Amino acid sequence: MSDLTTPRGAHAELMGAQYVSFDRASETITMRFTAPASFVSPRGSVQGGLVAGFLDEAMGWAHVMATEGAEAPLNLDITMSLLKPVFPGPVLAKGRVVRRGRKVIFLEAELFDEGGALLARSTSTAIPTPRPGDQG
Repeated sequence: MSDLTTPRGAHAELMGAQYVSFDRASETITMRFTAPASFVSPRGSVQGGLVAGFLDEAMGWAHVMATEGAEAPLNLDITMSLLKPVFPGPVLAKGRVVRRGRKVIFLEAELFDEGGALLARSTSTAIPTPRPGDQG
């Protein structure tokens, strides 16, 4: 098993993904991201689909960490609510395993600015799959 505290892959590098902590009791991961200026839409904030990427990454890593790297979720659906504009720069995400079954996983995540303001939240229904090998 690779080091689970080092997000890998071009997408993780692009998002500036960094592991902060994992609470095993609540199956909650905290991750830091850096939204680059290239993610900004003509409206002046990070494009919504790219915001979803931060939330998706946090939800996925919550399940990976909860299974000690044995599994990764395969999303069936993702819902997201954008509560405030997300601007370029650092953001903090908290991803949680809400319920984990043998066939279905329910996940959620929240995205915060540096001051702790809630920017976006998301939920996902996924299926557990063996974690793919390092592709990083």
